[in-house]
Amino acid sequence: MALPLMPKATAVWLVENTALTFEQIADFCGLHPLEVQAIADGEVATGIVGLDPVANGQVSQSELERCEADADLRLKLNITDYPQPRQKPKGARYTPVSKRQDRPDAIAWILKHHPELTDSQLCKLIGTTKPTIQSVREKTHWNATNIKPRNPVTLGLCTEMDLEKAVALARPRAGTVAPQYVEHDEEA
Repeated sequence: MALPLMPKATAVWLVENTALTFEQIADFCGLHPLEVQAIADGEVATGIVGLDPVANGQVSQSELERCEADADLRLKLNITDYPQPRQKPKGARYTPVSKRQDRPDAIAWILKHHPELTDSQLCKLIGTTKPTIQSVREKTHWNATNIKPRNPVTLGLCTEMDLEKAVALARPRAGTVAPQYVEHDEEA
């Protein structure tokens, strides 16, 4: 179930400004009813400023009034067309064992086609280490004779969007410009 933006701040506002029950507020905000009761008692969220869900368009005033009249009803969050934030994974990216032998190929491809990328960008993009990148660059990798440059997107080591983003960030830093495609006049 979708939760309102800033659930505790929304709960603070609902406790202070409505006649909703603790269960209704807890259900709407994704909190425990005892936590909502602690908010009402002033034991929890004392420094949090309430966030008006009506002003934010998360719930309508008529929906609030409908639920205030009947304690058995539950508030419904308005569905918006705003993009929902995606949570990024934290920590090192896991690469399955079956794809780990493809990393040197991907490193070789990126070094060949996008030399403007820094080693740290390569590490983040593919999930490798700087010594591995250096050994592929210097051709001292233990498997250097079998390394064939292959696109990391087709190998499944990164997404095309991540690769394009890294290249877009690296070009201004490296002082290179993206290639421009110019239509030629046929008269010349």
